[in-house]
Amino acid sequence: MTSNLRAENSSLPERTGQANIGLTSGEASRRLHTFGPNAQPDTAAHPLRRALSKFWAPVPWMLEAAIVIEIALGEYVEASIIGGLLIFNAALGLFQEGRAQATLAVLKSRLALNASVRRDGVWTTMPAAELVPGDVVKLSLGGVVAADVRLTEGEVLLDQSMLTGESVPIEAGPGLQTYAGTLVRRGEAVGEVTATGTRTKFGRTAELVRTAHVVSSQQAAVLRVVRNLAAFNGAVVAVLVAYAYFLKMPLTEIIPLILTAVLASIPVALPATFTLASALGARALVRRDVLLTRLSAVDEAATMDVLCADKTGTLTRNELAVAAVRPMPDFDVAHVLALAALASSDGGQDPVDVAIRGAAGAKNITDAPNLIHFTPFDPTAKMSEATATASDGHPQRIVKGAFAVVVGLAQKASTAAAVANELEGQGFRVLAVAAGPPEAIKLVGLIALSDPPLEEAAPLIAELHGLGVRTVMVTGDAPATAAIVARAVGLDGPVCPPGPIPASVHPEEFAVFAGVLPEDKYNLVKAFQNGHHVVGMCGDGANDAPALRQAQIGIAVSTATDVAKSAAGMVLTRPGLGAIVAVVKEGRVIFQRIQTYALNAIIKKVVTVLLLVIGLIMTGHAILTPLLMVILMVAGDFLSMSLTTDHVNPSVQPNVWRIGSLTIAGLAVGACLLAFCTGILAFGRFEMNLGTGALRTLAFVVLVFGSQGTLYAIRQRRHMWGSRPSFWLVLSSVVDVVIAATLAITGLAMTPLPVSLVVCTLVAAAVFAVVLDVVKIPVFARLGIT
Repeated sequence: MTSNLRAENSSLPERTGQANIGLTSGEASRRLHTFGPNAQPDTAAHPLRRALSKFWAPVPWMLEAAIVIEIALGEYVEASIIGGLLIFNAALGLFQEGRAQATLAVLKSRLALNASVRRDGVWTTMPAAELVPGDVVKLSLGGVVAADVRLTEGEVLLDQSMLTGESVPIEAGPGLQTYAGTLVRRGEAVGEVTATGTRTKFGRTAELVRTAHVVSSQQAAVLRVVRNLAAFNGAVVAVLVAYAYFLKMPLTEIIPLILTAVLASIPVALPATFTLASALGARALVRRDVLLTRLSAVDEAATMDVLCADKTGTLTRNELAVAAVRPMPDFDVAHVLALAALASSDGGQDPVDVAIRGAAGAKNITDAPNLIHFTPFDPTAKMSEATATASDGHPQRIVKGAFAVVVGLAQKASTAAAVANELEGQGFRVLAVAAGPPEAIKLVGLIALSDPPLEEAAPLIAELHGLGVRTVMVTGDAPATAAIVARAVGLDGPVCPPGPIPASVHPEEFAVFAGVLPEDKYNLVKAFQNGHHVVGMCGDGANDAPALRQAQIGIAVSTATDVAKSAAGMVLTRPGLGAIVAVVKEGRVIFQRIQTYALNAIIKKVVTVLLLVIGLIMTGHAILTPLLMVILMVAGDFLSMSLTTDHVNPSVQPNVWRIGSLTIAGLAVGACLLAFCTGILAFGRFEMNLGTGALRTLAFVVLVFGSQGTLYAIRQRRHMWGSRPSFWLVLSSVVDVVIAATLAITGLAMTPLPVSLVVCTLVAAAVFAVVLDVVKIPVFARLGIT
């Protein structure tokens, strides 16, 4: 990696004079012009482009075409109503996305604001964006590395977990390459910038994020519903027009008939319903400390069947802890930890010392030595030590450090090497502790350190398994370390062998993918998707960002870097993973609501178009006018959006958009509704001898009442009384029925009907709903509508 970065900047002139003298201001300015600022380009879409995209999709196209036809016919009121629905669709989506992006901007934290740079021979602090290749920078305790840097002086402890997935900080000295975004946990060093901006390892990862793309299942579902409706209703409209021509209807009647049929075919509120349902889900998830950055993510959560989870910082705490203590003969765990704590810094940022002092604090001893002097960790000697006075008053030397170094200073224990090898074989970082008289210290014990799993990780994985979601670990850490954590959190299964990710790999084959790079995580997600899985990715680091973007549902934990939050579809805003289960369940609730609305839209659109054919055959005239059709669209399609609030139960397994089965179910249920509507029309035509105007009103009324009965019959996959409908659903039904009945009885915009006929039609619709509730159960079971 270092050689590649150096090669990229080989065109830079060599600095003359003393090494590490830094660049001159003039040379730095020239290089800034050549290489650009040390920042990632803003790839966010322009607000105008985002707004226009809301009008560029199948349903908006159909609505826009209907508006053009209405204007051409001079029907400006109808055109305005349809235009209002079109704008409502777009505005709702933009509003929700805007709220999410605004909140996300507050949550983001920049990688590095400033850097200490040597310019013109003087150390100065300047914005990190002004760094250029060749700059000499200082890395200090607690700071963030602002660019890719090759160290030239000093020793530091670097935490690269956010970038590489390595849970254990690394000791770094002259010659080692480190990367933008790395945290300095101990020490101080000087280095030369080798790459900035998009040329850094962080920048290359960001480029993968920019190019990652996956079509949401929600978007694909809308497209397939529209396609199926267009194909079926297009054929019916062709038959309708042919029959009208056969009847020698005048052109002045055929054109409104065609327009009515076109309007009847458009699922006008389908995109708005998807958006509204997702927005309500997003609102519910905010109360569970989950922020959605893409509304489609809540729907994707319902269909997710594989969750790829990063290890460090996601399944683990991303902090070292004492995993095991192996005392040597004549010592116990408490004394090993107490002695190690004396040889550890107090109040520093060294994660090893913090872990040891924390473990020692939980096991107090009464005969602890009194500390006289502490010597901090020396990266060259690979140990720290302390001088103390034992409880008997004798001086005592305490040494803590790398096993090989400490055992070289102390009297060896016969079993020490075997114990150390055993612990290292399990993926632990092993430290040795020795103590005793300064001239004859002996080994007192070994301490194994690891990044412990989150307490809620194992229950989360078990609950997800019960919900039909398989979890696999994807980490840049070593296989041995990853396997330990995997077993601890309940991921039982083999570890994928090292090497490139197979293009045809399946999630059932392995439980752990270890030692993977950011592009490997990205490729793994794509491989699972190629196997027809809906993939979730949960991570926190820049190395997870490409996979977070490529996955159908990317989940960034609360401690994630800004690039990970930007790439993800949702961000957990508080520590912990428990909200992931809430996301899955809420997504499945939203899916059930949207599926019911989609089914309802298919039924109504198919039945309305077919009823036009039957009405034409029965009366020789159009049974509905464009104005009545627009009223049906507003009063029916718009009000039935209240299904997005309905009380439903989440499914126990991942949902799947079976649009083919949904269409067949819609045709089957629609056939029942069509038979009901036809029967009522036939009664009015042949028994009551209603004229064409009254029959049109009756067709309007029976479509409204019959559709309401159908809606209540299909809202549950079992019997309709399985759960009570929501308040808003009941209210919208009452409003729809009252509007239709009032218009029909008073004769507003249509020929009036007797009150008795309207009431009888309503009662008949209620009976029809009960019958349909029985008929639909075997149909749904047969087609897998769950």
